[in-house]
Amino acid sequence: MDTKILNNLAKKYDTPLYVYDADIIASQYNRITEAFKTVKNIKINYAVKALSNLSVLKLFKSFNSGLDTVSIQEVKLGLKAGFSPKDIIFTPNGVSLIEIEEVAKLGVQINIDNLSILEQFGNHYPDIPVCVRINPHVMAGGNRKISVGHIDSKFGISIHQVPHILRIAKNTKMKINGVHMHTGSDILDIDTFLVATEILFNVSKEFKNLEFIDLGSGFKVPYKEGDISTNIEELGEKLSVRFNEFCKNYGRDISLMFEPGKFLVSESGHFLAKVNVIKQTTSNVFAGIDSGFNHLIRPMFYDSYHHITNISNPKGRERYYTIVGYICETDTFGANRRINEINEGDILCFNNAGAYCFSMASNYNSRYRPAEVLYYKGKDYLIRERETFADILKNQIEISL
Repeated sequence: MDTKILNNLAKKYDTPLYVYDADIIASQYNRITEAFKTVKNIKINYAVKALSNLSVLKLFKSFNSGLDTVSIQEVKLGLKAGFSPKDIIFTPNGVSLIEIEEVAKLGVQINIDNLSILEQFGNHYPDIPVCVRINPHVMAGGNRKISVGHIDSKFGISIHQVPHILRIAKNTKMKINGVHMHTGSDILDIDTFLVATEILFNVSKEFKNLEFIDLGSGFKVPYKEGDISTNIEELGEKLSVRFNEFCKNYGRDISLMFEPGKFLVSESGHFLAKVNVIKQTTSNVFAGIDSGFNHLIRPMFYDSYHHITNISNPKGRERYYTIVGYICETDTFGANRRINEINEGDILCFNNAGAYCFSMASNYNSRYRPAEVLYYKGKDYLIRERETFADILKNQIEISL
């Protein structure tokens, strides 16, 4: 997004501020649908957990997207945004049967990832079709915090337990209408992903009444210049051929689903923060901003990289800074970064702030969560107000002592 626009938005709405570029979201959505254009029935279900603002969900609805949800609250957000229940899939982990029952009553597609709940649900609701999540035992990327398809993962039913799934389905007479996998984020090697899909295709042959196969997502986006990203066009070309071949052998066309989150919204997001103080120590020059890991936890939680630029002085001479926050913990956003000279009051912009940024924000240190703005067709729209002290107190109950 243009530096002038971002500076104007920082002045208009103050900082810290999240800004999302709708054009980039649309471009990413079109990329993935175009990559799989030779598949007869392709369905993209946006992963709500990446960025759950209601206005962003409505944007995806305008694309004819579906939704991937992981909680009943996300399901209700999707319904509030106008999505039909049939366009929402519910893929929780570790939730109770009660929550799954509540979602099932809403008419949403259920996806179950453990044998115990599968059997209980089948005994009570044999007529409600369900999808099963398979763990293919494939390591995606190299970070166990964001890889969820490896053998020690808590997610999914092991491929070695497929006979148990078939036994439960037979005994309960439940309907299995889909199979699913998600290997995790930052898929670097297309061939590794294709190996995982072959595992799922082989499993799918065991189920005779499938309506869809859901291959998850985890497609990597670039975080800095020269960074590796998933070549979605190459993946689409190779996987489409294989999926169409599977459908031919299966005897009928079924749907191919994906559930991208980061791929669709990460690059659209910009996080703007104001520099409170420049602090020189014996070995560092710190730039302290009006934010902390209460607003952007990914660098501290995942050791993730967000490119940082000084949009107040984009042509200034470059110096080395360590960007830190105002939380009373170590909250380093970037160490020893080469950035155009920073002065107190300057606005810094963090790139790739669309996915898992605001959605993981908190009120730690009793700080307010920031505002959000959607930049759509050349106009800016406030889509979440900045919190106030009243929001901090809202659900607290003061007792007399």
